[in-house]
Amino acid sequence: MYEQIARNKRRAVVYVLLFFVVWVGIGALIGFAVAATAAHPYGAVSPRTADIVTGVVIAGLLALIGIAFSLRSGARLVLSVSGAHPADPHQYAQFHDIVEALAIGEGIPKPAVYVIDDPSPNAFATGTSPDRAAITATTGLLSIMNREELEGVIGHEMSHIKNYDVRLLLIVSTLIGMAGLLASLVWRSAFFMRPRGRNSGQVMLVVFAAGVLLAVVALIFGPIIRLALSRRREELADVSGVELTRNPAGLISALRKLQQNDQPFAKFNHATAAMCIDDPLQHHERWFHQLFDTHPPISERIAVLEQISEGQHV
Repeated sequence: MYEQIARNKRRAVVYVLLFFVVWVGIGALIGFAVAATAAHPYGAVSPRTADIVTGVVIAGLLALIGIAFSLRSGARLVLSVSGAHPADPHQYAQFHDIVEALAIGEGIPKPAVYVIDDPSPNAFATGTSPDRAAITATTGLLSIMNREELEGVIGHEMSHIKNYDVRLLLIVSTLIGMAGLLASLVWRSAFFMRPRGRNSGQVMLVVFAAGVLLAVVALIFGPIIRLALSRRREELADVSGVELTRNPAGLISALRKLQQNDQPFAKFNHATAAMCIDDPLQHHERWFHQLFDTHPPISERIAVLEQISEGQHV
């Protein structure tokens, strides 16, 4: 089990580096497009190395800024966009008690505890390290889970924190979000731009090329990387959570209740969907949401836990 987690961590680092390389590659391609559309003194088209290097440097800096932002403020942003607020220690005393007890069991500081006012049952963890982490649950989840089931859910999320899954998903989600934001800005600029002069066509070509490349990262490549990071991690977090609580029945029962859920998570977004214990996209009817499923089917996760419950090796 621990070898699988270590191997998964190494793969995740590789994925993040690959994402960074692709981001820098976009800068190189945009720099190449700028250079290629620049008129040569003799009328020929001659891409210049300086323009390509400039594109690489700018893209690399943007990627590093995105990583730095995700490490410093990414968790607060996730909580904010999700509508989470600190859980009142008196109103949600059981929630706080379980988080504290399991944190002691994992040997990590107690994460901050948040609640989202939403009838759809779900939960997620976020943060950059066990020292700066938060666990969030919806009011829907807290209302339908008994103590044993809630321990199973919190144990799952605690494993994400201890295994540093949340940090890597936070970084990748931030870079995807940056690509989407920049793509939106580029397309809006292209719509309102009215370039003049003999190079106006080349300028528009560069703008459209930049928009297409950023959109590809935001809508295709980025989500694929996030899927590769998150799908296997959910099963590992299930197993790790059961090792912490020593009670597979609690998480199995919780997953069965989540499997029966038919209420969409109102405050979901694609960036935070990968962090949830139950993929919010599976409860939205639009067909394109299924293309971004970040979790294996709950039935498969339950089957793995049932093997553990029966004493079989996974």
